[in-house]
Amino acid sequence: MSHEDDENDMPQLSADTLAILGDFYSERAQNEKQFEDLKAQKAQDRVEAPLSMTMFSEDWNASQFWYSDETAILLAEQLLKDSTKDTKIAVVSAPSVFVQIKNRLLLTGREESASETPQVTLLEFDQRFGVFEEFVHYDFQSPFKLAGEKATVGRYL
Repeated sequence: MSHEDDENDMPQLSADTLAILGDFYSERAQNEKQFEDLKAQKAQDRVEAPLSMTMFSEDWNASQFWYSDETAILLAEQLLKDSTKDTKIAVVSAPSVFVQIKNRLLLTGREESASETPQVTLLEFDQRFGVFEEFVHYDFQSPFKLAGEKATVGRYL
């Protein structure tokens, strides 16, 4: 068997498949850049809307699946409806809804106004969401082990 025969036996991807793979890697790099930009904004104590879940790629190995934007927006609006600075909202393992809550608060200017901003907490396992000060690490396999102060909430998802 010659070296040339070995090369002919080597599996190869079609041009279409290579193009799709290239698009995937390009999109992944763009999402990673958006996440790095978000971390840089947060370090400067400013976050610009709109935030997007594309910054946080789903990890299928960790069984992460986000709500669609439409569903996350609807749930965020319901949680924020008639909320005040005294409203305490906990979002449990639903970071896509949390991101939409942040967007709603940023877009309406309520994020900058402590007198109008409800107290929102994200309970989530994925440490990438630690970029948000509202993040509290949460493991559903140990539901009563919470870091930080325990409190009651008026609204939760």
